[in-house]
Amino acid sequence: MSYDIAADIARLKKEKDAVILAHYYEDGDIQDVADFVGDSFFLAKQGQKVQQKVILLAGVVFMAESVKILNPEKTVLVPDLEASCSLVKGAPYADYLAWRQQYPDALAVTYINSSAEVKAISDVIITSSNAAQIIESIPRDRRILFGPDQHLGRWLSKQLNREFIYWPGSCEVHMLFNAKKLHSLMFDHPDAVVIAHPECDESVLQHAQVIGSTSRLLQEVEKNPAKKFIVATETGIFHQMKKLRPDAELIQAPVLDAGCSCNNCPYMKMNTMEKIKRALETLQPQVQMNDALRVKAQVSLDRMMDITSGKSVQWPAEFHV
Repeated sequence: MSYDIAADIARLKKEKDAVILAHYYEDGDIQDVADFVGDSFFLAKQGQKVQQKVILLAGVVFMAESVKILNPEKTVLVPDLEASCSLVKGAPYADYLAWRQQYPDALAVTYINSSAEVKAISDVIITSSNAAQIIESIPRDRRILFGPDQHLGRWLSKQLNREFIYWPGSCEVHMLFNAKKLHSLMFDHPDAVVIAHPECDESVLQHAQVIGSTSRLLQEVEKNPAKKFIVATETGIFHQMKKLRPDAELIQAPVLDAGCSCNNCPYMKMNTMEKIKRALETLQPQVQMNDALRVKAQVSLDRMMDITSGKSVQWPAEFHV
């Protein structure tokens, strides 16, 4: 990492009264210049706490949208507006709405990896770190629509003994992990602890000793005295894992492509130090949305925040656009 650009970013943060929030899947140099690094739930919560007038979200656009929805008075920047997500792209608003309208009596539980428009027609937003708590708060007699990640949904269904109706989406990064190759790698490293994100296919998850959000996987590496871990999630998390456990050997879980031993999110990696510096200099690009959309989308995000804060919520009897 160039010291000069890091120093420039530090100077610009002070000049612009800005704070940088970064996801675990960003490159290590970006994580190192961030004020806060975490998973999508942590970043959404932290966005509500910071005092600075400008928030730069180094992640993907749906994360920055969530921060903007919860903090309409703040200027919210992203390094690259093209940094999308395969789950967002795989759940276009019109199609998600048509699916939603088929089950007007059901409650739509939607993963935070979704557009603001999809959040606006959802009843509650979840992340992989708070999903169980939120779903457990839903009455057992209510049907649940779960989207857009079917693999996270199926894992939660088994964990919580709840039946869901699934949107058929998946994360293009986590779907690349290969169960057959993982089994072979485990044979070569019998002393390794296998940890995996629940967006992985069930065939991969069945080999994992620990399944959880990025923050949960990071916690496992920090607390577990094992000296070797096979990690089935995006490679950016290795930066924080190595900081916490420099003594541990971290092995990337294998992917289907024999020519690649890594698994990077192409959207997360669109962000660079140069783009962060430029965004702070120009206060562009900004995340913007009209008030009508923001207010509708905030309902489902507020329910997430309320439930995770221990507050009771009211569930609608039926869905209306």
